[in-house]
Amino acid sequence: MSIVQSLTQKVTDRAPADKYVVWVVLALSSVGVVAVYSAVTYLAEVRAGTEPVHFLLRHLARVGIALGAMGVVSLIDYRTLARYSRLALVGTLLLLVAVKVVGLFSGGADRWLQIGGVGFQPSEFARVALVFYVAVLLVQKQDYVKSFSRTFLPVLFWVGVTVGLIALDDLSTALVLLFGVLLMSFVGRVSVLQIGGLAVLGGVMAFGVLSTSPDRAARLEAYLGMDLFPNTDMEQVMDARGEQYQSRQARMAFAAGGFTGVGPGKSVQRDFLPEPYNDFIFAIIAEEYGIFGALALLAGFFVLLFRGYLRIARDAPDPLGLILAVGMTTLVVTYGFVHAGVASGLLPVTGLPMPFVSYGGTSLLANGIMIGVLLNISRHAGQRSAERV
Repeated sequence: MSIVQSLTQKVTDRAPADKYVVWVVLALSSVGVVAVYSAVTYLAEVRAGTEPVHFLLRHLARVGIALGAMGVVSLIDYRTLARYSRLALVGTLLLLVAVKVVGLFSGGADRWLQIGGVGFQPSEFARVALVFYVAVLLVQKQDYVKSFSRTFLPVLFWVGVTVGLIALDDLSTALVLLFGVLLMSFVGRVSVLQIGGLAVLGGVMAFGVLSTSPDRAARLEAYLGMDLFPNTDMEQVMDARGEQYQSRQARMAFAAGGFTGVGPGKSVQRDFLPEPYNDFIFAIIAEEYGIFGALALLAGFFVLLFRGYLRIARDAPDPLGLILAVGMTTLVVTYGFVHAGVASGLLPVTGLPMPFVSYGGTSLLANGIMIGVLLNISRHAGQRSAERV
């Protein structure tokens, strides 16, 4: 049997994917298209000297690719994908190393690679690969899952290398990924003491990264109003406080929107926020559609959380499906909630996009793949439920 046949075998016999997840993703993507078009108006006409429709068409194409990937992955047995997880993780780790050597500098960090004129962020694919491989490790080692040497150390190695490489230039992504791994470990019956140790090591890593990165440390100090790191000086902290301008403008967007919003396409703060179409798209939505519109958008992520944890993970046909569903759901939903927290001024600026809503390329594709895996697990879960009847 060919690889293609093995990947798609018995597709027609499977149960349908979770329709609630599908509809929520389509709804988020639709909201994102409208919001991005509004948010890029000033950027396109004044800063870039082009028509907003140019950015709209690019975003539509990327959304189409992400949804297409979601559909394709939803047809591929997650257990088949798991067989290639270690190879995929090693490949993405090599790409993360390549970023440090030949990567493109953007947003204050080396995060991008360019191949054939197409730029992408390897860290987005690394988080998908790590979730897959950690799930595989936890399942393979269930008979001695609480063993320090046989389970914890292998998991620590792969998580430490991956999260560490990502943290060098993208600490927020690294911390969200670590949070997802911790929840997966808990579901996978890893010792609570070992999970706590992994969390402590993550905290040490974050402190180390901040201690060697005065700019990022200054941003955190400015946000907290505390002097935490010896490597920052007053000038850096004052510069960081100037960067809090973004948070102030975002809060002003919330205030202007009130309960019902100023109306579609009528945002004022989009003209003052550096990246309203990406890092602060939630603030633009809150301004144009009000707090009710913002809460409705967040409700979509709560639906994903509920379906991912309490339906798909709970009804997964095997431990691999259970752990994968928890990991994929956690990463997508946490991104959404953290983005909302940043846009509302509750959290320091992280640069994390809102899944399926923010303008993006690699992040959209990675989220599409993760939801595709979740949908595939739901197909098998639904099939098992049908078999019980």
